[in-house]
Amino acid sequence: MKISKQFTKAFIFLLVGLVFQSFSSVALDNPDAIVGVWKTGEGNAMVKIYKNGAKYQGRVVWLKEPNDPETGKPKVDKNNESPAARTKPVLGLINIWGFVHKGDNVWEEGNIYDPKNGNTYSSEMKLINANSLEVRGYIGVSLIGRTDTWTRQVAK
Repeated sequence: MKISKQFTKAFIFLLVGLVFQSFSSVALDNPDAIVGVWKTGEGNAMVKIYKNGAKYQGRVVWLKEPNDPETGKPKVDKNNESPAARTKPVLGLINIWGFVHKGDNVWEEGNIYDPKNGNTYSSEMKLINANSLEVRGYIGVSLIGRTDTWTRQVAK
């Protein structure tokens, strides 16, 4: 069976189109591309990122170790500088907020709270691909800080 040149070109064009479409969520720079559930780089927590008005925020929706090993009760935000917040559970805690989409798969002007030490840091996020998100926390300037790569979780 002989395949025509025209058919071969059409087939190649179709394949290229399918490949491009598979990367379109990142390539199109969708402001809502970060919406979803993400596992932290250490794998000890999952954060659900969602839109809140014109900004993005996230809350802890899963913990690898949800209970305090000393008390056996759910972990609380015991390192928070506010005494009133120290009895609130970590599960359900809003730990990232204020992010604004800036284009080029970047969200800035946000904050990230670390319940392990009770500190809040300035933060920015960059979507590397559809399933990898770099989350950077810093004090002062972005050069001085730490970057963690989060992995998108697929609903089961």
